[in-house]
Amino acid sequence: MPEPIEWIKQCVAADDVVERLFVLRRPSGAVPGVVWLPPSARAPRPLILLGHGGSGYKRSARIVELAQSFVARSGFAAVAIDGPYHGDRVPAPLPPAEYQARIAREGIEVVLDRMADDWLATVNALAGAGLADISNVGYLGMSMGTRFGLPLAAAMGDRLRCAVFGKFGLRQGPGVHEGLDAPQRVAADARRVTAPVLFHVQWHDEIFPRDGQLALFDLLGSPDKELAGYPGGHAETRPAAVGRWREFVSRHLRAPAKSRRHPT
Repeated sequence: MPEPIEWIKQCVAADDVVERLFVLRRPSGAVPGVVWLPPSARAPRPLILLGHGGSGYKRSARIVELAQSFVARSGFAAVAIDGPYHGDRVPAPLPPAEYQARIAREGIEVVLDRMADDWLATVNALAGAGLADISNVGYLGMSMGTRFGLPLAAAMGDRLRCAVFGKFGLRQGPGVHEGLDAPQRVAADARRVTAPVLFHVQWHDEIFPRDGQLALFDLLGSPDKELAGYPGGHAETRPAAVGRWREFVSRHLRAPAKSRRHPT
């Protein structure tokens, strides 16, 4: 049975996009999230999961921009949840050194598994509420969004229709807590990914070196994967890159059912 959603607040944003804040009460702890929906009641709809980066939370500017675009332009539903020590999971925002240290103390693999379970519970809850088509789900997340998106994609297998990953790799720079370094786990999850993938690389990334990102791309088990490289450091993202993310997701989630692989 899907875990019930506790709805916290609803508002109407630009282009009549409906934004609804929620919490899932899980045995492992509360999962704060937000879902964006078209104004019409017709459902279920394709669902895009948006994973935020380490410096953000579920309503970061990039997440809100992407969500509103997918809803207004494509008619999808979009959802984001807070990361493990981010947003409403903590009393106040934590600097990278602090949230990374907390993840390391808890154990990176423990946190990876819990976040994947939180995402799966969120998908099932939205489907149970009649708001999303559980057979037509995509994922988009950069950096920390890829760190936690890979285990989710591995767990979902063919149930996931597409994923956009990037700004993350098998090697990390000196600015990331050594307790978060788990190349064997990352590689194992990557090999289990079967959904079509668009992988974004910042060519001069100082946090996750390029060679480690390219090695991760090579390991992805998907038979349909694309590599997109752009100049600049980790924090840089060109508008053209965001447009390519949107096009990739929209193309796969709009594909006729007969052209998609069926869930096993």
